[in-house]
Amino acid sequence: MKKGSIRAAKKWHFRSKSSWSQGRKALGLVAVTSLLLTATACAQGAPTSASSVNSAKATQSATPTPTPSKVTGTVCTTEKATQTSSGQTYICTVDQAGKLTWLDSASAKKLSDQRAAEAAAKAAAEKAEAEKAAADKAAADKVAADKAAADQAAAVQAAADKAAAEAAAAKADADAAAKAQIQPKVVPVAPPAQGNCDPNYAGACVPIASDVDCAGGSGNGPAYVRGPVTVVGTDIYQLDGNDNDGIGCER
Repeated sequence: MKKGSIRAAKKWHFRSKSSWSQGRKALGLVAVTSLLLTATACAQGAPTSASSVNSAKATQSATPTPTPSKVTGTVCTTEKATQTSSGQTYICTVDQAGKLTWLDSASAKKLSDQRAAEAAAKAAAEKAEAEKAAADKAAADKVAADKAAADQAAAVQAAADKAAAEAAAAKADADAAAKAQIQPKVVPVAPPAQGNCDPNYAGACVPIASDVDCAGGSGNGPAYVRGPVTVVGTDIYQLDGNDNDGIGCER
């Protein structure tokens, strides 16, 4: 073997030995590190394999939770009837659609409370409406009663006024009758006749005839007189028949 080949072989052997030593050191470090980590985990209370086994056994031995049967929402026939399934109480209740249905006790109570509140609100509204209607009727009745009282008072007053007026008229008539009795009407007496002139007239000679009319008037006689003439007795010829002022044939 050549000298160069021997050197190369020695150099390679040295390197291989060095690499093997370094590998042993690295394996030692890994082993130490693993031991330290295991000790730390034990110190912190990490579960051991034994505890894991016990936990698994405990889990397998626990009683499984029963699956509740499908009761809610099914049809029932008697309202407020109850049944118990899987530890839960169900009540036969009229649902929102108006059908008898099994509901759990909490849902049934909630629905019952809601309907009770709605019924109370409806009752309160109806009571308020009834009270308002009663108040309106009372007010209308009072208005009608006040009007009737006013009408009655007006009728009584009118009757009293009429009675007073009739009493006043009766008194006036009585006073007039009494005055007429005290002062009787004086009928003038015609003076005695003078010649052919009627004594019931003065101021002009009214002839004595079957009928006398004013001259120039529409009368047909047979006798006429030109006035004016004063009626001093009885106006037997109706010469003052227009205005009865005691003067005849004024025109």
